[in-house]
Amino acid sequence: MAIYFIGLGLYDEKDITLKGLEIARKCDLIFAEFYTSLLAGAKIEKIEKLIGKPIRVLNREEVELHFERIVLSEAKNRDVAFLTAGDPMVATTHADLRIRAKQMGIESYVIHAPSIYSAVSITGLQIYKFGKSATVAYPEKNWFPTSHYEVIKENKERGLHTLLFLDIKADQGRYMTANEAMDILLQVEEMKRQNVFTPETFVVVLARAGSLNPTLKAGYVEDMIKEDFGKQPHIMVVPGRLHIVEKEYLVAFADAPEEILRRRDL
Repeated sequence: MAIYFIGLGLYDEKDITLKGLEIARKCDLIFAEFYTSLLAGAKIEKIEKLIGKPIRVLNREEVELHFERIVLSEAKNRDVAFLTAGDPMVATTHADLRIRAKQMGIESYVIHAPSIYSAVSITGLQIYKFGKSATVAYPEKNWFPTSHYEVIKENKERGLHTLLFLDIKADQGRYMTANEAMDILLQVEEMKRQNVFTPETFVVVLARAGSLNPTLKAGYVEDMIKEDFGKQPHIMVVPGRLHIVEKEYLVAFADAPEEILRRRDL
């Protein structure tokens, strides 16, 4: 008896691998969570129809506080699948869940699927030039996180690209847009005044990665903040030093201004 952490991929129910689908169909119980990532092109009913079994969707509290009671207690006697959008081990939460399974003597297996960490290559930015990634979180009443600003600063100093994940409040139906992220970062710039993220900063936005028609746009914040990138999920990249091929790709496929081809400071 075991628990299988199965990735669903990036966009819709068809992104699950054949291996993941085969194992999910053989499992006795199916659980899922969608608060760490959004599978924009699929409803739970479509996934259930594909697998042929009902799926219990867990909220954040059920996963983080009651996973042993709800899921792992079942995995002691039956095969259980735990479905997640993207790749199951990208979220730190899921690594912790696998540790808990091991502590309870339960075998666990990971079935990978497409992740934003590989799909971001559709931006034309070279993967090996990405530095540390960060999440732009919604400010709360008494909390205004700024760690993402520091990550961008550190990566820029090294000429590296910064992949920014945008906050998800699934229980509230809130999925941050790239426009909101830019506005938040501009507010942080007002506080820090270190010239890290300004209206003149060059950014790349990718929306609905994994779909056949993702939105890919690149330009300066003062222009991009007014753009309509369509439905979420969105991610944003603040590039470091750009290679000429990266610039040419962004001009060709992301409507980037041609002047970047001549800029030596990008």
